[in-house]
Amino acid sequence: MAPATLDAVEDRLKDVIQNLFEIQSAVHGYLGPETQQELVRKIKILTTNLAALSTTSTHLPVRIPPEIIAYVEDGRNPDIYTREFVELVQKGNQYLKGKAEAFASFRDVLAEEMSSAMPEVRGEVERVLEATGGKRREQGGVEERRNGESGSS
Repeated sequence: MAPATLDAVEDRLKDVIQNLFEIQSAVHGYLGPETQQELVRKIKILTTNLAALSTTSTHLPVRIPPEIIAYVEDGRNPDIYTREFVELVQKGNQYLKGKAEAFASFRDVLAEEMSSAMPEVRGEVERVLEATGGKRREQGGVEERRNGESGSS
């Protein structure tokens, strides 16, 4: 079956809300057996509309993470989940950025030490540095980035 549109689900939802309003009015004006049949009819229509809403919404292309559903079922605000998730992702990104920077620094120090200790592999070290975007020491103490940028350390 083709995915349902949000408009179709919204229409079913409006029908359910209208049914609930009609049932509320019928209950408020309940007069006994003479209004009972009307109330039963409205409840049957509500049941039919709820079934239609359920059927339509299962074909909706939107997927809600089960964690958010659990948050709402526990009476918690889903915005809190979103904020905590973003904070967790930021923390993970900072951790990975730190690791990447540490490895890049290690690569540059290792390349410098290898070049000074073993001059015969300097060409290979320069090739690896160029391929990985590393830094090399120039005369005068200025570091030069392999992508053409330069800066001082």
